[in-house]
Amino acid sequence: MGDGDKEKEVKRVPNYVKFIFGGSAGMLATCFVQPLDLLKNRMQLSGQGGKAKEHKTSFHLLKSIVRNEGLFTLYTGLSAGLMRQATYTTTRLGIYTWLFELCSKDGVPPGFAAKAGLGMAAGVCGAFVGTPAEVALIRMTADGRLPLNERRNYKSVFDALFRIYREEGLLTLWRGAVPTMGRAMVVNAAQLASYSQAKQYLVKTGYFHEGIFLHFLASMISGLVTTAASMPVDIAKTRIQNMKTIDGKPEFKGPLDVLGKILRNEGVFALWKGFFPYYFRLGPHTVLTFIFLEQMNGAYNKYILKQENQATL
Repeated sequence: MGDGDKEKEVKRVPNYVKFIFGGSAGMLATCFVQPLDLLKNRMQLSGQGGKAKEHKTSFHLLKSIVRNEGLFTLYTGLSAGLMRQATYTTTRLGIYTWLFELCSKDGVPPGFAAKAGLGMAAGVCGAFVGTPAEVALIRMTADGRLPLNERRNYKSVFDALFRIYREEGLLTLWRGAVPTMGRAMVVNAAQLASYSQAKQYLVKTGYFHEGIFLHFLASMISGLVTTAASMPVDIAKTRIQNMKTIDGKPEFKGPLDVLGKILRNEGVFALWKGFFPYYFRLGPHTVLTFIFLEQMNGAYNKYILKQENQATL
C-alpha cells in the first residue's frame, strides 16, 4: 500500500521549467503575430498630431505599409517582440502557474476571483521586467510612420536598449512602466482568469475534453474578453512610450493626460482604435501561447514525470 501510494503521488513541473515554457510559448507565438503587433501600434499612434484620419482602417494601413515600405517591414521590431516575450511572458506565466498550483487544494482549482487576483499579481511582475523591451518594441514598430529625418533607425532590440540608455538615460527604459503595469493587471486578470474559467466551463459541458480544440476555444474567448477590457489602457501606454521630449517638455504628463486628449480630440471610440488588429493579434497570440504551453507541459508530464492527464491551467 505504501509503495502504491507513493506511485500515485502527483509530481509537479519544477518552477524553473514553468518559467522556461512560459517564455518559449510566448516567443513562438510572437513569430506568427508580429505583423499584427506592428499594425496595432501604428493604428494606436495614428491620431496624434491632429492626424485622426491618417489611416481609415487597419487594412488601409496594411496596404500603405506594403506599398511604401515593403512586405518585410511588417516584421520590423521582431527582435524586440521576442525579447519582450522572453522577459514579460516568461515572468508572468511562470509566476501565474506557480501561484495557481499553490492555491489549488486537493486538485480543485481556485475560484474565478482568485484566478483574477493571481493573474494581476503575475502581470504586474512581468510588466515591470518587460518594460524596457516593450519601449524598444513600440519605437521600432512606429519608426516607419515618421519622416526620414525623425526616425530613430534602431538596428535591433539591443541597439535600441543601448541607445535609449546612452541618449535618454536609464529611467527612459522604464518610461510608461505605470500604465504598462496597469495594462498588465487588466490583461492578465482578464486573459489568464478568463482562459482558465472558459476552459473549466467548456469541460463541464461534457462536449469537450483536454486537447488542442479545447485550448483553442478557451483562448479565443479569453482573447475577446481581454481585448475589450485592455485597449484603453494599452493605447495610453503605447503613446507614452513612443512620445518625444519637445523643448525639454514631454508630450504627455501621464496616462490620464493621454486619455483626456484622445477623448477631447478623437472621440470615445478612438480608445478602441485598432481593435481588430489588436484582437487578431491578441487572439491568435493567446491561442498559440496557451496551445504551445499546454503541449510543453503535457509532454513534460508524459515523458519526464511519466504521468498523463495533469491539468496545468
